Amino acid sequence: MKSKPREVACPQCGKLVPWTSANRYRPFCSERCKMIDLGAWANESYRLPAQEDDENPNAADES
Repeated sequence: MKSKPREVACPQCGKLVPWTSANRYRPFCSERCKMIDLGAWANESYRLPAQEDDENPNAADES
């Protein structure tokens, strides 16, 4: 008996898609959703938070 493949929500549109090697766009549901997400990163719509670090040599001096 074969079990049903795990389903995950597409990060872009929320559609449930199977998490299998047959889904070449995983975790996205389609190439369109994959490209929309890539475009958002390229346009800097998504950002990773900066870490505050007192020992960062590239930080601007406030003196």
